[in-house]
Amino acid sequence: MKLYFSPGACSLSPHIVLQEAGLDFTLERVDIGKRRTAGGADFLAINSKGYVPALELKDGTVLTEGPAIVQFVADLAPDRQLVPAHGTLERYQVIEWLNFIATEVHKSFGPLFRSNATEDMKQAARASLTQRLGWVAQRLAGRDYLMGSQFTVADAYLFTALGWAGFVNVDLSAWPVLTSYQQRVASRPAVQQAMHAEGLVK
Repeated sequence: MKLYFSPGACSLSPHIVLQEAGLDFTLERVDIGKRRTAGGADFLAINSKGYVPALELKDGTVLTEGPAIVQFVADLAPDRQLVPAHGTLERYQVIEWLNFIATEVHKSFGPLFRSNATEDMKQAARASLTQRLGWVAQRLAGRDYLMGSQFTVADAYLFTALGWAGFVNVDLSAWPVLTSYQQRVASRPAVQQAMHAEGLVK
């Protein structure tokens, strides 16, 4: 398998899950602005949506969208318990988290990265993040991870999104539970491996 990524982008989430799953894979960096891969390929020919992540399988099939990729990868290594079993309530609770992070947290960061976003748009995004992150902090209270004591694919995604806060001046210190959660996830060997590979840590 090959993961197309951009350092620190949402592709970090499936990168972490691939490391956690202990699977063999390769990485190819993508210049999102130029839509070119490190090898010189037209990324739009690989993923016509034009953004990462994209996971190329051995048969050439390309799977896109982080929440789908992380579940696919986790199911390849069921012994790692990165997602609960199919058909269980817990599985759907992880999917619930993935959807919430994608639509309410990830998307709320978007305007803060766009140079053409107005101040009103940025203020609305910050207000949304304050509300959403406050709710997440409440749910994390007394837990190591989103589902309790077990790290899941949802934690890889939330950790990735929280990592963007420092780049857009979103102060997480109002929620100590979130900062301690970040530190806890960051200390995992697989997370360190993924971040090192992307040049995010030395």
